[in-house]
Amino acid sequence: MQLALGMGYWSAGPPAGAADQIAAAERLDFDCVWTAEAYGSDALTPLAWWGAATERIQLGTSICQISARTPAAMAMAAMTMDHLSDGRFRLGLGASGPQVVEGWYGQPYSKPLARTREYVEIVRSIIDRGEPVTYDGAHYQMPISDGTGLGKPLKSTLHPRRNEIPIYLGAEGPKNVAMTAEIADGWLPLFFSPKDNDFYQTALDEGFSRPGARKSAEDFDVAAVVPIVINDDLEAAADMIRPMLALYAGGMGAKDANFHLDVFARMGYEDVCRKIQELYLGGDKKAAVAAVPTDMVESIALVGPPAKIVDDLAAWQESVVKTMIISGPPTLLEAAAELIMS
Repeated sequence: MQLALGMGYWSAGPPAGAADQIAAAERLDFDCVWTAEAYGSDALTPLAWWGAATERIQLGTSICQISARTPAAMAMAAMTMDHLSDGRFRLGLGASGPQVVEGWYGQPYSKPLARTREYVEIVRSIIDRGEPVTYDGAHYQMPISDGTGLGKPLKSTLHPRRNEIPIYLGAEGPKNVAMTAEIADGWLPLFFSPKDNDFYQTALDEGFSRPGARKSAEDFDVAAVVPIVINDDLEAAADMIRPMLALYAGGMGAKDANFHLDVFARMGYEDVCRKIQELYLGGDKKAAVAAVPTDMVESIALVGPPAKIVDDLAAWQESVVKTMIISGPPTLLEAAAELIMS
C-alpha cells in the first residue's frame, strides 16, 4: 500500500504549512501529491508552485474538471507541467456535477460519460503529437464544424516530454468506474469503502475486459482519498470527519442529484443520508453534522487509536485500492507512514 498527499482546494487562501507538508511527503517517499479544484482555487497553479520545490514525488491533479478547459487547453497544460516536472505529472480528470458544470462553467452537463470519453481521446491524441488533430465527436469537434470555415487541423508546437502522460479519472457510479478501467491509467475514488470492494471490483473488471482496454488490474492504479485521524478517543476522531461527510452527503449537488449521496446509499446509509440532507438543506448544518453516525465515518476513513487503525487497515489492504491519499501536517504524515507503510 502506497501513500500519497492530498492538498485539496481552499476558500480563504492557501493552506498554511502546505510547503512543509509536501516536503515531508517527499522525504517519507510518498508516491504523489494531488491538488484539486471545484469553483475556487484551480488545481494546476498550486501544483506548479509547490511542485517547483520538489525533485522526486509525482505531481497530480485530483481532479481537473473537464468543463473548465477545452481538451486542447488541458493537453497544453499537461504537456507544460510534464516538462517543468521532468516527467512527473499525472493528469486527473473528472466530469463534476450539473450544478457546477452548468452553473459555474456555463457548459452542458448532458451525457458526462460520453463527453469524458471524447475528451480523453482528444487529450491523448494531442499529447501523442503524431499528426494534426481532427476529431468529429458528438460533443467536441476539431476543427469546429459550425465556425468560419477557416479553422484547420493543428499539431502542438510543443514537443511533449512523453508521448503518453498517465490519465486518472474521478468516478463514482458503476458505469463510470468501468469506463475508467477501460480508458484510463488510474481511478481516483473520493469515497471508497472496503465493504463495497466487490461492487467496485466487478465494475473495474468489466472495464478491463473490454476490447482495447489500456490496462489490466495489475498495472492500473486505484488512488483513493482516505481521511485519517489518529486519536485514542474514537468519537473525537470521528468528529473531525463528520462535517465533511455532512457537506458531501447532505449539501452537495441538488436534492435529487447528489452523486456522493448515492455512493453512501450503496453502503447502506440512504435513510441516514436523506436525514442529513434534509437538515443540511434546511439550514441546520450543526444537526446535520451530528447526524453522521460513527460507523459511516469508519466506512471511508481510518480513525481512532493506532492499534484500531492497524486492525482496520487489513480490509483496505485486501481491496482494489493501491494508494491511499491522506491529508494533514507533517506529524500526521509521519505517524501514518509508520502505521501504513511499515
